Amino acid sequence: MKNKKLFGLAATALASFLILAGCGGEEAGGGNGGGKKKVIKVAHYFAEDHPQNVALKEKFKTIVEEETNGELEVQLYPNSTLGAEKEFYDGVRNGTIEMGIPGLIMQADIPKMAAPEWPFLFKDFDHAKKVLNGPIGDELTEDLESEHGVKPLAWSANGFRMISSNKTIDSLEDLDGLRLRMPNIPNYIELGKLLGANVTPLPISEVFTAMEQKVVDGQDNPIATVRASGWYEVQSDILESKHMFSPNLYIINSNFWNGLTEEQQKIIEKASKEAADYEFDLLEKSYEEDKKFLEDNGLKFTAPSEEFSAEMEEAAQPLYEDIYSEFDWAKDLADRIRAEAE
Repeated sequence: MKNKKLFGLAATALASFLILAGCGGEEAGGGNGGGKKKVIKVAHYFAEDHPQNVALKEKFKTIVEEETNGELEVQLYPNSTLGAEKEFYDGVRNGTIEMGIPGLIMQADIPKMAAPEWPFLFKDFDHAKKVLNGPIGDELTEDLESEHGVKPLAWSANGFRMISSNKTIDSLEDLDGLRLRMPNIPNYIELGKLLGANVTPLPISEVFTAMEQKVVDGQDNPIATVRASGWYEVQSDILESKHMFSPNLYIINSNFWNGLTEEQQKIIEKASKEAADYEFDLLEKSYEEDKKFLEDNGLKFTAPSEEFSAEMEEAAQPLYEDIYSEFDWAKDLADRIRAEAE
C-alpha cells in the first residue's frame, strides 16, 4: 500500500509538471506581452542549401533574433518539413505556423496573384524586381490579408522556370506527349497542355521519386531547384525555355502579427525585405554556377532557337485569351507589367 501511495503521489506530481511545462511552452510561443519570448516557425519547400533557405538563415533569422534581443526566436523548416505547399500555407492561414514562403498557391482564390506567373511575361530579373517591388506588386497583394488572413511582407524569387527531362527537347514536337510534372495550379497545367505535354500535377516533395521511377519524363523549375533537390541524378537534359518567372512571397499570420509590438513588426518587415533582396541576388548570381555544376554532373543544356521560342510563345496565347475574357482588369495589368521592361 505504501508503495502504491508513493507511486500515486509521484504520478500526480509528474502530471502536474507536464501540465505546467505545456503551459510554459504556449506562453513562450504565443504570448501577447512584449517581453515574452515568441517562436516564429517559418515553413517553405526549398532544400536547405537553396538560396531561399540560405537567405532566411543568414539574414532573416539573424536580424530578427539579434535586433529583438532574443524576444523572437526564428525556427526554419525547409524542404516541406511542415507539409507540402498547400499544407503549410493553410497552416499559416489558421495560425498553427507563424510564417511561410509559398509560391502563388493563393491564386485559386485571389486571381490577381496569378499574374506574375503568366507565361513569357518577364524579360529578366531586373524587370521582375522592378514590378514586384513597386506599385504593381502592392496591387497584386492588396486583398491577401482580408481574404486569407495572412500579411504579405516581401517578394522573393524562385526564378525563371525551365524544363528538365530525360531526353533532349529542341522543338515543339519534342514536347508532344511528354509526361510533365507541374504544380497543381490551373495556369501551369493549361500552359503545359498548350505546349503539347501530358501534365501530371504533383507536390514538389514527390518529384524526385516520380522521375526516378519514370512516372513522369520531366518537370519545370528554375535550375537552382534542380541542383538543390538533386534531380540531376534522375534527368539528362534541361531546356532553357524561361517560359515563366516564378516568385515567392514572405507571409505571416495576421493574428500573430497583430500580437507583436510595433517595434517587433518593424524588425520583421526590415528582416523580410533584406532577406528577400539577398535571395534575389543569390539566385540571379548563382545561375552560371548552377549551370556549370549540372553540366559537370552530366546534364545537357539546350537553348531554344528564336523560332522555337516564338512557337512556344504563340502556343501560350490561348491562355492569355482565356484570362482576358474572364477578368476585365487582366489585359491592362499585363500591358503595365510589360511596359515596366522598357
